[in-house]
Amino acid sequence: MSTKNSISIQIPEEELTSIRNALNTLKTTLGPYLVALSPSERQTIPKMGDGTAMGDGTAPFVEKVMEYAQDDGQFLPPFLDLQEMDKDWTTVKSLMPVLRDIQQLTSNLNDTVTLAGSEAYVSALGYYNSVKYGARINAADAKVIYEDLRQRFERSGSPSTNGMDV
Repeated sequence: MSTKNSISIQIPEEELTSIRNALNTLKTTLGPYLVALSPSERQTIPKMGDGTAMGDGTAPFVEKVMEYAQDDGQFLPPFLDLQEMDKDWTTVKSLMPVLRDIQQLTSNLNDTVTLAGSEAYVSALGYYNSVKYGARINAADAKVIYEDLRQRFERSGSPSTNGMDV
């Protein structure tokens, strides 16, 4: 079991409150403009990439089409509403940087929670194994604590500790 402490942070409650308020502002401000797709809608609609993935040039293609359609509308099909297409394209261009910032923040937030959670879990396993040993040698109070904590590992007969419960 590793005892390396890779992360040691404590976010003050005032800053957490400020973060929650900022997130509420973001949800309130963006909310009226956002949609939620069903899983089947998400699966069936054509998707636009940003052109950074190898072989995916959808966004640059749309940008070029917008330029051509606005400059030379003779090929514009009668069923296509250029103003609506422009609104959609403008929405993509304005929200994509916001999405990328949020994705980066989400990734870093997830990594931080994962690492802190891992360290807390490893420490908890260390305590648990110490209590388990104490229960084996009949140390005072160890059996009661062990009996309470061991319930975590009693799922359908197979421990899920990745070999950490020794």
